[in-house]
Amino acid sequence: MCGSRNEVFAVKIIDILNRKNMSLSFEVFPPKREDGFDSVKQATEEIAAARPAFMSVTYGAGGGTSRFTMEIAQNIEQKYHVPTLAHLTCVSSSREMVRARIGEMKRMGIENVMALRGDLTPELEKSDPAGWDYRYAVQLVEELRESGGFCIGAACYPEVHPDSVNQKEDLQHIKEKVDAGAEFLTTQMVFDNNLFFNFLYKLREIGVTVPVLPGIMPITNANQVKRAIKLSGSFMPQRFKSIVDYFGNDPEAMKQAGIAYATDQIIDLYANGITNVHVYSMNKPDVAKAILDNLSQILGKDFAR
Repeated sequence: MCGSRNEVFAVKIIDILNRKNMSLSFEVFPPKREDGFDSVKQATEEIAAARPAFMSVTYGAGGGTSRFTMEIAQNIEQKYHVPTLAHLTCVSSSREMVRARIGEMKRMGIENVMALRGDLTPELEKSDPAGWDYRYAVQLVEELRESGGFCIGAACYPEVHPDSVNQKEDLQHIKEKVDAGAEFLTTQMVFDNNLFFNFLYKLREIGVTVPVLPGIMPITNANQVKRAIKLSGSFMPQRFKSIVDYFGNDPEAMKQAGIAYATDQIIDLYANGITNVHVYSMNKPDVAKAILDNLSQILGKDFAR
């Protein structure tokens, strides 16, 4: 474990990913409003106390929770010595605003950034893209690289980005982000590992060799299914649908089944040579801890360090 504040902030995500030992990381999200900050902070601290390899902290639509993102990321690093990855979006922001946030990240000691386009607001969908300062995530990757000092991550869709014409075009856009400076990629949630393996093969075929982390979301209640599909367009295998159909009306049974399914996915990924896996925790410490407990003998006591 890192011992000082400076040592903690010196940990780059790419250094963790380049190690040969297995790692597990978790994503958390900031509150939408100020009055929710304390409860979210407590949840993120409980997850950090479980000692994941690192934690990513998302960025609210339109940048509305940007301050919370950086505060939570800084708190996790300072208090628990767990490296963090702060998300940053660009499409709804001016160049001046993005540069101001990059400067703030540097002042706060944040060195790992996930560069994202971000969701289009209704206003942006109606506006002329020619007037936007940023249209694509690759432009933010370039901005961060030119700013210097950041380890940069980017997102990818194993089942094709909804705005891409086809997968061939989508793969080229991913390669552009890597060529621009993205050092690793994290996928949208996947529920069928074969889709991830096929996607990874295609990336390697076009020369994308950076680490690619599969994103796993434990579905712990039936209502999450529709939202997950809407967010990612993810394919739901029949095995998973059967679990939801059978256990969906029993909250505790569904929670246990969802954790078991996610654990099984992660074990399969490790067994097939994928050493780094990212879990969408939905700010649920009990779910994060249950998965880590299930993997305790596989990961080992100090797997992340």
